[in-house]
Amino acid sequence: MIFKSYDINKSNISKYNLFLFYGENQGLKEEIIEKNFKNNYLGEVLNYTESEILKNEDNFYNNILSNSFFNNEKLIIIKRTSDKILNIIENINEKNLDNLKIILDANILEKKSKMRKFFEKEKKTICVPFYEDNQKALLTIAVNFFKQNKINVSTQNINLIIDRCNGDRINLNNELKKIQNYMLNKSTINTEEILKLTNLADNFSATELVDNSLAKNKKKTINILNENNFSDEDCIVILRVCLSKLKRLLKLQEELKSSKNIDGVISSFKPPIFWKDKEIIKKQISNQNHETVKNLINKTNETELLIKKYPQSSINIMTNFILEMVI
Repeated sequence: MIFKSYDINKSNISKYNLFLFYGENQGLKEEIIEKNFKNNYLGEVLNYTESEILKNEDNFYNNILSNSFFNNEKLIIIKRTSDKILNIIENINEKNLDNLKIILDANILEKKSKMRKFFEKEKKTICVPFYEDNQKALLTIAVNFFKQNKINVSTQNINLIIDRCNGDRINLNNELKKIQNYMLNKSTINTEEILKLTNLADNFSATELVDNSLAKNKKKTINILNENNFSDEDCIVILRVCLSKLKRLLKLQEELKSSKNIDGVISSFKPPIFWKDKEIIKKQISNQNHETVKNLINKTNETELLIKKYPQSSINIMTNFILEMVI
C-alpha cells in the first residue's frame, strides 16, 4: 500500500509489519522512524545494512527469528536497501511474523523497481516516498523551533539559516541544535551570531568583506574579493550581512543626532557591539552619511532581487554592488 509521509502520523501502523521508506529526504525518514517506531518501543531494535544481510543470510534469519529471554518483539531497520534483498523480504512476509517490524530505508527507487512494486501492491505492507523538502517545509520547521524555544529572531535571519542548509532537513536540524545550545541564557539572536554559529566556509568572512566595503577600505575589499571563490549561496549571505550592518549603521547615525559622543553611542548600543569592531564602525560612520545609508539599504534589497532573478550572474552582480560602495 502507498502512504504519504504525513499519513504515518495519522494512521494506525501497528497492524503492519513491513515498511519501505524510499527517497532523498533522509532527515524526514529518521524523524518518523524515531517518533513513530523507536520512541517508547519496548522490544529489541536491530540495525543492519543490506550488504551485511546478503553476506550472511543465515545469521540474519537466526537473529530476527530467535526469541529473547526478556522480550519477543523486534524492530529491524535495514539501511541502503535495493532490489537485491527482495527475496528475503518476500520470504519474511510469507511467515506472517506478528512480533516483527521491518523498515527498509532506500534511496531513490524508480517505478520499475521490483522492491517498490512489491510494497505498493501488497495489502500487508506500507510504501512511503520521501521527497526533498521545499522552502516552505524548512521554514515551518525553523519557525516552530524559534517559537517553542522562545527565541526572538527576524524573518530575514530565519531565511538566512535555511539558505545555509542547502535545502537539507538534517543540516537545518543540526544548525538549530547549535543555536539552542548557544541560547541557553539569551532570548534574542542577531545576524552576526547566526553567521558565526552556522557553517559556511569563509577564509575572509562575509562580515569582513562587508565591514571593509562600508568603511571604504578599497584595497582590503578588492583583496578579499580576489582571494575568495564565492558561491551563489555566499552572494545572498553577503547581501543579508550587508543589510543587517546598514540598518545598524542607520540607527547609530540617528542616535548621534542627539549625542555627539560617538564612543558613548557605540558603547551603549543594543545589541552590544564587540570591542574589536568599534574602530571599523567609527570609520563606517565617518564615510557614510545618513542619506547614503538609506539609499544603500534600498540598493541591497534591489540587488538581492536581481540575483534571485538572474542566479547565473550572481557573483558578478554581488561583486559590482560591493565595488560601488568603496568607490
